[in-house]
Amino acid sequence: MILFRAKSMNFLIMLMLVFSTGGLFFVFNRNYAYLLLVAMIFFSMIYNMHSIKKAEVHSSLLTFILVSFLFIFNFLSAPVEQSTTKYLFFGIIIFSTIFTVFYFNNQSVEKLFLSNLYKVLKLILYYSLISFLVYFLVKDQLFLITSEYHESLTFNYLFYYSPKEESVFNLFGIDFHRNAGVFWEAGILQAYLNILFFLELSYFNKDKKLLALILLGVLTTYSTTGLALIIVQIVYFLRKEVKNNIVTIILFTLLFPLYFLLTTNINEKVNGENESSFQKRLFDLTQPFFIAVENPLTGVGLDLDRFNEVREEFYISSDINSPLSQFGVEQKVETTSKGSTNSVMYLLAGMGFPTAILFIWMFIKQQVVKKHREIWFIITFVTVMSEPLLLRPFFLMFIISGFISIFNKITTHKQRTA
Repeated sequence: MILFRAKSMNFLIMLMLVFSTGGLFFVFNRNYAYLLLVAMIFFSMIYNMHSIKKAEVHSSLLTFILVSFLFIFNFLSAPVEQSTTKYLFFGIIIFSTIFTVFYFNNQSVEKLFLSNLYKVLKLILYYSLISFLVYFLVKDQLFLITSEYHESLTFNYLFYYSPKEESVFNLFGIDFHRNAGVFWEAGILQAYLNILFFLELSYFNKDKKLLALILLGVLTTYSTTGLALIIVQIVYFLRKEVKNNIVTIILFTLLFPLYFLLTTNINEKVNGENESSFQKRLFDLTQPFFIAVENPLTGVGLDLDRFNEVREEFYISSDINSPLSQFGVEQKVETTSKGSTNSVMYLLAGMGFPTAILFIWMFIKQQVVKKHREIWFIITFVTVMSEPLLLRPFFLMFIISGFISIFNKITTHKQRTA
């Protein structure tokens, strides 16, 4: 009974951790949701006091001090006045993320963390597929719910759909609603499904039926990034683990229709009706870099409202279309007052080159996923380059794990030489 409670709590903590990075539960109930996450970890830590390692306490505390200092320094040194409330919220995210990593580090992080993540992502997969199919039955019974930053259509608070027109895509003459599952955007769902695909092939059973369902789930998001990452994964694992079995044959066969869908999707977004989506992402890739060039050491701050004001008045002075023309694309957007979809470039513009490079290096040196690290980095880095997720708990956790690992080595070395 005690073991069952511990496993259930680990599962719930992981569920909340995933939801904290793009989940609608956190979008509509942000403050209470973070409070609930911290409370769950706190009481679980009290229950598992016997498993706490002294070295983990020291390294986690040092990580909290260093990361907090970097954010405080950014707040004080930014050339544009920043909101104290916004930075206090970053403080809550930092604390809850470090607390989560500390919790799992004291219980064999890779095994426990990944097994619970695997269970949570399978649940999300099944829910998202049901949600996608249910839409055809309930699309005339949806009503709108709103928060300060988001709005969503829902069916009795059981299933959720975006009200945006671009969320509907036509495939083979049939109109489908892009699948976002329990998240505010389809691109976030595809990211977690790609992670599940990776876990199934790297750590777990390589179940053919589950792999097919994951692939179907990614297709229902109709995400360019999602399709590209699935293709990259298939190519990677075919090269790494070529075997004469049914899984290899199926993966190889799927490459051709997936490539066709990807190229169709890209053409539609670069030159078709959804060109605005591509233009926004292209602009989010380029403009923040030039903002960072003009504020290289400290950036302009992470207060999203102030950042958007800077963006609205900032125009790129160089002729960026000259190099882009070599790839057959043209940047048509000159300015925007909206936030960046590219959280890596947002970090660069907001905190400057030194801190951004340090965070990205820690992201590379993460100690949570140790198998096939190169493809794992591609999946997660491309995700945070295409979605505003890097400074949210699930992905920030990998940066934190890099810091904690380094401080662990330092404290352990000092103890051995003492």
